[in-house]
Amino acid sequence: MNALQRWIGQAVPATPQERAAALWSFAYFFTLLAGYYVLRPLRDQMGIAGGVRNLPWLFTATFVSLLVAQPLYGALVAKLPRARFIPIVYHFFVANLAVFWLLLTLDVETAIVARVFFVWVSVFNLFAVAVFWSFMADLFDAEQGKRLFGFIGAGGTAGALLGPVITIALSVPLGPINLLIAAMVLLEAAVFCIYRLERAATAQTGAPSEPQSIGGGAFAALLELIRSPYLLGVGAWVSLLSFGATILYFEQAHIVSATVQGAGAQTRIFASIDLAVGLLTLATQVFATGRLLKRFGTGVTAGALPLVYVVGFATLALAPSLAVVLTLQVAQRWMNFAIANPARQVFFTVVTREEKYKAKNLIDVVIYRGSDALYGWMFDILQGLGLKLGAIALCALPVMAGWLVLSAALGRTQERRAERLADVAAQGRLK
Repeated sequence: MNALQRWIGQAVPATPQERAAALWSFAYFFTLLAGYYVLRPLRDQMGIAGGVRNLPWLFTATFVSLLVAQPLYGALVAKLPRARFIPIVYHFFVANLAVFWLLLTLDVETAIVARVFFVWVSVFNLFAVAVFWSFMADLFDAEQGKRLFGFIGAGGTAGALLGPVITIALSVPLGPINLLIAAMVLLEAAVFCIYRLERAATAQTGAPSEPQSIGGGAFAALLELIRSPYLLGVGAWVSLLSFGATILYFEQAHIVSATVQGAGAQTRIFASIDLAVGLLTLATQVFATGRLLKRFGTGVTAGALPLVYVVGFATLALAPSLAVVLTLQVAQRWMNFAIANPARQVFFTVVTREEKYKAKNLIDVVIYRGSDALYGWMFDILQGLGLKLGAIALCALPVMAGWLVLSAALGRTQERRAERLADVAAQGRLK
């Protein structure tokens, strides 16, 4: 037992007081992303099955859905304490999955349900993960985030490894539809972790775990965003993240559709990408993410992702092939999950509590998916003008260079804010 405790102490970059909260956060993210990555290959295959020419419409439908959902979420956050509204969000998603399972099992308008499912998974992914990271930014400060967010992110990565393994192993013997049941079980396990995390957070701080609601209005997030140049900068960073990911996703969809035949083969390719990304990301998060964040700060680590896109799009412009697009997809997702995303989450440790749950959700969900819809139509327009896939990748290069500059500027601002907050906390302790 003592040996096990020593091993945990070495593996988890947390103080003894933080350790329980860090481990439950790890488990929460593990079960959440395991559930999502069971669903992701099904979503991607359904997107292709509906026709790649319909993808801009599906992205637009996702954005419209989020515009409706955002104020409802804002009202929920305003009225209920954290310990109540976060489980409600996940229970709602589980109920949705049960409805999808029933409709697909009974073959009710399968083509329409498949398109709705594509949109739903896109909405679920952003909402579920945004709520998770809002919770993390609320529990941990900037210094803790630099130490712990890599480790906590590794929990999600481990879950992202389990998800495609489940899909690869069971999609043929059980059928893709029944994988929805596995996703439901994993999401309910995430809710259990949330309850345990609230208890651990109470023990860590020695104070009750945020019993009060956050307050404010359902539309407060928009005002918070407009009033803060810093949050506007983070919003622009997320929009540019969407630009790179959307252009690459559409290039991948066109190339895979043209070169790989059969729904089963396409689903296995997407699941294999997820598996490769998970293995690379987990190794990086365990051995390097925390050290890189502490050594180089948020600006440099957040800028690693646009740098990958600059190199990747330049290569894709020269050789728009299946091997290149899949390699770039693996590389950008690896760098995003392992390095850039933990840095971006640290950006939110230096804003107010209401901004962490409302403005952050607006940025991570509505702005991200709104950008998806915008850039999806942009890709469609560029193709309509006669540009080939390589030329579109070339057009993306200067945008990615601007994203790199923005990363550095946000990093400097975040560090200054963190120093001011640390000074205020020190003065409070002296009093």
